[in-house]
Amino acid sequence: MSKIAVVALGGNAILPKGSRGDIYSQFARTRESLISVKHLLLSGYEIVITHGNGPQAGNELIRNELGLKYADVPYHPLGIIVASTEGWMGYMIEQSLQNILKKSGIEKEVVTIPTQVLVSKDDPAWKNPTKPIGPFLKKEEAEVLRRRGISMMEDAGRGYRRIVPSPVPLGIVEKEAIKRFILDKVIVIAAGGGGMPVHIEKDGTYEGLEGVIDKDLASSVLGRDIGANLLMILTAVPEVYIGFGTVKQSPLRRISIGTAERYLERGEFPPGSMGPKIKAAIDFLGSGGEEVIITSVDYVSEALQGKRGTKIINDST
Repeated sequence: MSKIAVVALGGNAILPKGSRGDIYSQFARTRESLISVKHLLLSGYEIVITHGNGPQAGNELIRNELGLKYADVPYHPLGIIVASTEGWMGYMIEQSLQNILKKSGIEKEVVTIPTQVLVSKDDPAWKNPTKPIGPFLKKEEAEVLRRRGISMMEDAGRGYRRIVPSPVPLGIVEKEAIKRFILDKVIVIAAGGGGMPVHIEKDGTYEGLEGVIDKDLASSVLGRDIGANLLMILTAVPEVYIGFGTVKQSPLRRISIGTAERYLERGEFPPGSMGPKIKAAIDFLGSGGEEVIITSVDYVSEALQGKRGTKIINDST
């Protein structure tokens, strides 16, 4: 059995900050980012790709509001928005990667699986929504949504945003199908945007829930469920830093789970940025994974050689 890598594409890998965000620029950036996958293939890995969808889901929320306001178009709940963005973004990643492989003379099939992710209906997140999503709104616009029962909060003085629950991912519904594709050496795109949160009813059926799952935590659970060796998290920076943004900023090149846990407890990795990535790394290694690499799309080859990036390993390694 080949080595398996889960590659988590961050928002910057598809829609960099400052970009207008039209579909043409997203395709262009996706093609650039997926060159990194070729390095993993040449290193002998079978690959599962995950991706974020924050900006894209935010745009869908705007379309939702405008459709309801101006044309009485039925409102799509959040779970459906996650599913729809996972579908068209999967198509974009799939086609971009197919073309890269063809031009490189690599014979590989690529498939996208819209993915349901198991969560608990008793997760405390349902009673305490904290994850801001979508565009910034004026106070009067936020009040309209509040009257419809939608939770809103002021975000850093820049306006009001919708807040939604972000439950802890527990398992991947389609894990066996994903494993069969891997055995057939097919590249799989799965758990886009963290996947659609679902729970199991008393009769064993699945039911969707309205929330957003963190993409990196979902990637960690996916890696655990398919027996991946490597979790590679691609983000905006080439390495993880302590003292980030200060005069004492220092890159971390190779650290153990224990060291990562201590830095996390010390507050070195904020919840809204590097924190979930470090938590995902700790969970993945704790459930049997061999190593985690965090780097940017531009340094994947160097990171695999140990020349760039941050590698997190088990304490005994």
